[in-house]
Amino acid sequence: MVMLPLYIKYPEWIDPFVIEGLPIRWYAVMYLVAFFIAYVMFRYQAKHDGMIEINEDDSQTFFFYAILGLLIGARLFSVLFYSDAAYYLTHPWMIFWPFRNGQFVGLPGMSYHGGVVGAIAGGFLYTRRHKQTLMSLTDTVVTGIPLGYTFGRLGNFLNAELYGRVTEVPWGMVFPTAPGFSTTHEWVRTVADDIGMPYSIGDVINLPRHPSQLYEALFEGVVLFLILWFIVRPIKKKKAMPDGFVFSFYLMGYGLFRFFIEYCRQPDEGIGYIIALGRESNNIALFQSFLNISEGQIFCFIMVAAGALLLSFLLIRRQKIGDYNRGKGGKPQGKAKGRKA
Repeated sequence: MVMLPLYIKYPEWIDPFVIEGLPIRWYAVMYLVAFFIAYVMFRYQAKHDGMIEINEDDSQTFFFYAILGLLIGARLFSVLFYSDAAYYLTHPWMIFWPFRNGQFVGLPGMSYHGGVVGAIAGGFLYTRRHKQTLMSLTDTVVTGIPLGYTFGRLGNFLNAELYGRVTEVPWGMVFPTAPGFSTTHEWVRTVADDIGMPYSIGDVINLPRHPSQLYEALFEGVVLFLILWFIVRPIKKKKAMPDGFVFSFYLMGYGLFRFFIEYCRQPDEGIGYIIALGRESNNIALFQSFLNISEGQIFCFIMVAAGALLLSFLLIRRQKIGDYNRGKGGKPQGKAKGRKA
């Protein structure tokens, strides 16, 4: 009986370049689409929700500050935490230099978490110069970001990058850009046998991976957007929640989804696990234990904690302001009773 292969080959018809011969990748196009969608959703809310007052020119200026900060922060985080920081300390001009070996490569390596920090910093600079409230703008912009982020992760998929760990699930995908593994290793032969992949001892074979870009597009993109747009956003409007309410849920939601999806993603070579409490932590290409934590998961935990702290602070302050206003409203009556005629 012939065993059918239990994996999917990456579609051969996908070309990462938009036009053959030009250094324009679908990855870059998808990120432009992501920024455009976030802007359209922002303007929609500015016109119809009544939560902020900002005209189109100021909206474009705000997005310029935020996107510029995002790009700078994402690149710097990538250099500091995921690349050879020592090299860039001695070659700082290479951090934002878009050419490698005579070829245009854009910015090779961007960190999402650094992008968040950079975008907040850019937004803060904008509000300082234009005397607006950062949290009100942030609440408005983050509701549309996940929908745009969906296209960004689809861009990663079209670029055949940011694939996940080796897996035996039937939708595991063989990415042409993924490094192969030698069949001299027992675990490689075991996986190949289980999924019906032919090999000869000594071959280097490309094993199927989790299409983690698609997982992120679904959960950090579509699902998070639906939660923020149809649940969190209406609650803020109906209950008159303070500015920062939606942003806090964005931080917690993204951080939580990304934390668990990171178990399907392979930690960066040379970094591995930051915390390795599992009985087995010797092979980052395979999932071995929930107790093995990557650097990306540490940043995700910080996001969740920051969102929870921000939400707690906002709700406690709201309660105190409500108690103060109620108390202030009752004081004049008490004093009036005690006054002499």
